[in-house]
Amino acid sequence: MCPFCPGAGRERVTSPEIDYAAIFAASPSAYALLGPDLVIRDVNRAYLELTLRIRDELVGHHIFEVFPENRADPEADGIRSLKSSLHRVVTFRKVDVIPLQKYDIPVAGKPGVFEERWWHTVNTPLLAPDGSVDAVLCREEDMTGFIRSYQQQHGRIPALTEATADGADLPSRDGTQVAAREGAQPAESRSRKTAPDLTTQLYARAQELVRINEELRRSNAQERQVALTLQEAMLYSPGLPRPNVAVRYLPAAGTLNVCGDWYDVTDTHEGRFAAAVGDVVGHGLEAAAVMGMLRSALSAAMRATDGPARALQVLGLYAGTVEGAMNATAVKIVVDSQHRTLTYSSAGHPPAILRHQDGTCELLDQATDPPLATRADETEPRAQATRAYLPGDILVLYTDGLIERRDEDIDTGLARLTATVSERGSLGPEDLADALLAGMGVSEGSGDDVALVVIRL
Repeated sequence: MCPFCPGAGRERVTSPEIDYAAIFAASPSAYALLGPDLVIRDVNRAYLELTLRIRDELVGHHIFEVFPENRADPEADGIRSLKSSLHRVVTFRKVDVIPLQKYDIPVAGKPGVFEERWWHTVNTPLLAPDGSVDAVLCREEDMTGFIRSYQQQHGRIPALTEATADGADLPSRDGTQVAAREGAQPAESRSRKTAPDLTTQLYARAQELVRINEELRRSNAQERQVALTLQEAMLYSPGLPRPNVAVRYLPAAGTLNVCGDWYDVTDTHEGRFAAAVGDVVGHGLEAAAVMGMLRSALSAAMRATDGPARALQVLGLYAGTVEGAMNATAVKIVVDSQHRTLTYSSAGHPPAILRHQDGTCELLDQATDPPLATRADETEPRAQATRAYLPGDILVLYTDGLIERRDEDIDTGLARLTATVSERGSLGPEDLADALLAGMGVSEGSGDDVALVVIRL
């Protein structure tokens, strides 16, 4: 039972989850819905574009009234082919395919003038509750371009199928064959003369695959847009944008642009602001969901506690209650512009880098504890350290996707990143962020997620 036809599947059509009418209207395939009497009940936009008609010219009219036979062209036997096919569908209630037929259509506004067209047609019966055919869904594929190309290459058109040449037989209700017209040749003779051309059938199938691929591409684009919106919502930071701060987020390949890495920049109080990066184990939507919870929890904890160590302690307690949060890492740094100090704490995360104006770099690694929810007693205080800085120094926070490679030790990657920060530290934050990604050979769709925060102090 198809949801498009009257009286069919009403409980499904009215379901709020799926709008079948919208699917029919928006389909890139050309569809016409015919009654058993072959009166057109509905057409979609693609069908109108394909036939160069408006809706009022088609709906409510018999299909062979609006698309009559081109009597001036004896080769245009499309009406006979289509009638045979529709008769089989209504009689036997099975899908019928016409791989190729010549069916010229009248040119709108020019009586008696026809445009040459070739079609691939699929007719599908839509059954009523009692099993009878309530409607026929006709899908059309314009093959005119293929036929013209084939003629140019081979000097002839492809051989037609038995449904389109020399008069196809019509099935009767008892299953016997009835000659479509007087003088029809025996079936054996026709089968020898009009065997289907494999090229035609392959083309029809190829066109169907192209259409399916296009539909998948559109679906993927929609999913990607949803993922981008989700990413932006999860990584929203009230403290951004702000002067002298650059952030970057690069998801791993195949993760719909969401991942378990995150960054955050927030104002605290009395001229201070906090920066953080974190990493949840895994990729994709599940990791992103955990990331969103941990990121929000840390931001809230930072506002309610007296420093980054205490905030990470609270986050560790919370992570123990969240499935998938164990072994997540994070580093939190409070920048005090008035006293020119950095107060930081790390839960198993790679150390932040502080670059001084003379080009030397140091790792902020004096306050590192195990990852979240992995300590024997999460109520124990976490380590915290403070380091002075000078105006113009550079602070870099990052996740391990920036430095970790399968074929080398992570310390090698960290040394390479430190050297790059030292060499390119004269750049502004935005340019430096791009230079670090390029220098580390990282781009969107690489093997791992990457979050990066660059701050000129």
